[in-house]
Amino acid sequence: MHRVLNVAEKNDAAKSLARLLSKNSASMREGFSRFNKIYEFNYQLFNQPVQMIFTSVSGHIMNCDFMAAHKNWAQTDPVILFDATVQKKVTDRALDIEKTIKREVVKCRTLIIWTDCDREGENIGYEVINLCRPLKANLKIYRARFSEITFNSATRALANLVQPDERVSAAVDVRQELDLRIGAAFTRFQTLRLQRLFGFDSKQVISYGSCQFPTLGFIVERYLQRENFISEPFWKIAVEHQTEAGEFCEFTWERNRLFEHQPCLMIYDMIMDEPLAKVMDVKSKNKSKWRPVALDTVEMEKLASRKLRMTGKKTMEIAEKLYMKGLISYPRTETNIFPTEINLQPLVQNQANDQRWGAFAQRVLNDGPQPRNGKNTDKAHPPIHPTRYPDGQLTDDENKLYELIVRHFLACVSKDAQGDETTIKISIANENFNASGLIIREKNYLDVYVYDKWSEKELPHYELNQTFYPTKIEMAQGETTAPQLLTESDLIALMEKHGIGTDATHAEHIAKIQDRLYTKMNSERRFEPEKLGLGLCEGYDKMGHALSKPHLRAELENQLKAICEGRANPADVLREQIDKYRQVFIATSVQIQKLDDSMTKYFGPPGQNPPPPPPPRPPPSGPFGDPPQTSRNNNNQSARPQQPRPPPPARPLQQEQIRPTNSTGVPKCNCDADAKELTVKKDGPNKGRSFFRCGNNDNCNFFAWKDDVTPSNAGGGQRQFGDNQANSLRKRQQSDNDDDVKPRKCGLCKQTGHTRRNCPSLNL
Repeated sequence: MHRVLNVAEKNDAAKSLARLLSKNSASMREGFSRFNKIYEFNYQLFNQPVQMIFTSVSGHIMNCDFMAAHKNWAQTDPVILFDATVQKKVTDRALDIEKTIKREVVKCRTLIIWTDCDREGENIGYEVINLCRPLKANLKIYRARFSEITFNSATRALANLVQPDERVSAAVDVRQELDLRIGAAFTRFQTLRLQRLFGFDSKQVISYGSCQFPTLGFIVERYLQRENFISEPFWKIAVEHQTEAGEFCEFTWERNRLFEHQPCLMIYDMIMDEPLAKVMDVKSKNKSKWRPVALDTVEMEKLASRKLRMTGKKTMEIAEKLYMKGLISYPRTETNIFPTEINLQPLVQNQANDQRWGAFAQRVLNDGPQPRNGKNTDKAHPPIHPTRYPDGQLTDDENKLYELIVRHFLACVSKDAQGDETTIKISIANENFNASGLIIREKNYLDVYVYDKWSEKELPHYELNQTFYPTKIEMAQGETTAPQLLTESDLIALMEKHGIGTDATHAEHIAKIQDRLYTKMNSERRFEPEKLGLGLCEGYDKMGHALSKPHLRAELENQLKAICEGRANPADVLREQIDKYRQVFIATSVQIQKLDDSMTKYFGPPGQNPPPPPPPRPPPSGPFGDPPQTSRNNNNQSARPQQPRPPPPARPLQQEQIRPTNSTGVPKCNCDADAKELTVKKDGPNKGRSFFRCGNNDNCNFFAWKDDVTPSNAGGGQRQFGDNQANSLRKRQQSDNDDDVKPRKCGLCKQTGHTRRNCPSLNL
């Protein structure tokens, strides 16, 4: 019998699809991976009986990474990473999945890819294809296109199999390689530098991502707008009127407000001289409150954040679970237009028996569902909508999100709310004032969509040309207020507007900058930047490269879209972007002092404690002043470096030989500048001891203890420093020890007076 290998993106998807297509008759057996089972059943496909074999991957099974020679953070100049060889291979965690797929495909004549129908899913599909093609000659390969895990959707996909889209997969390959090169270069450079200068924990990765930083930039920009905001006073005039029947009406000034006190006071005096009000216009018109458009991913994340107080990351995790259970359509979509071929009637009918919204669903069925569509489509998935009613228990969070999706869907396919709006215009001393009121006639979608409010406001009855004396005329003072910090909903909207990330990745980028301690969410669920985030953004902004602005990444996203549509060549896009970011990186390294200055603003001056004389080490690897330290696992640039024991002091400064001094006896450093005198502040044997180091350039290795400086016999304003480490130690032994007992030395810096545990270099 013809055997067909089907590969889904997750085990739950494979299990559900096999259950639906086999009508609960599929058998299960184990694969090499205990998390990815194999399901088998007979099916009619290609007009013949076939044996369907369903298995799965667990997301990406391959990873883009550097060769071993470039994985050591400290021994690799970061600029090399823009041109270093990269390879894409199966990750260690996916080796068992690889074995299963290879074992099964050799027995099959056809491969069907059932991964998610988005860019990442297409790329994962090609990872599977690239495993299988070399093992099976003449293997037929197809792509199943589906948007929900239901019987109708699965059978429709099998009846309309297509070819995988290599262009979409190529766009992901380009994005992965760029993210690796850009992220690795900037992450290594700034992590090593800031750890060395500002004492960050050696396990803390200070990562850079071309989506992370613009996302952080939005938060910092709004924060600084608020911090630097200077309120301005303004004045306005308000009019109130209470009729003889006791009805109350408030009129607002047509000018709204004035920022000058004297002109406003003059107008107020004119009004008070002749306060008779005359009705100049009375208008009544129908008013509609539009129902929501069909739901896409970005709007779902924003709604869940505002209405359910869920983070974007949590929203997507729950939506994925609902999708796997077959309760909603695919949750990652840019589409807000229901295609005409979708029959909405049965989708509404599924909800007719619910006690909360069943009656409303029946009203929609009676009138016929009429969706309000938006303007966007990704031509892959329909808007997010419920596919069936749950037949089992949902968690509280699952139930909340499912309810939001159902209510949004029912509101979308119902009718707009209708009301009557009345506006009244009056004039007092040639100054105009307005009042508006609303009476709701038909709530329609508002009956089910509890997330929207439309408040009635009834006005007294006024006739055209009617005159009256206001009950109250007041000149009030106020002041402008600073803009609010961003909510997650605001942030997602900005990312969407400026093309940062995709609907599927917004939540991940927001979570990442919180994990990195660049920002936090305050008690009002608004984002506040941390000191680290402020220092990074301000430093890079001073360089003028706009690394925290959206322009560079938005341009890349547009080019990736062009690759998907066949309008751009992947190799050309890759080369152009690498060249662009390489130049930005080189320019950044030249101006790195600006980043140091910004970090100093929040963390204090670098190098408060002196480093020890260095152990033997290889020369610096490049122009960035970051010599070898400890090796790091670079399989994932955002992973924390693994260090089994405390590292040796990072890039220690060196005892120097003869240097010229100025008139006060301060030595010259390697830069031929006056060295800076500092004092050890850490508790320990060296506390209070003075030392010299370079005061201008952190790439200068100059260091000397002040009490080791001795006058030179040569005169000429020069001083002799210990010409090697042994000389310095002998001088200290002769002056500090009268015994023949050899003093104990530090295992790190080889100096006496302290041990490895309290070596002052550990706090540099």
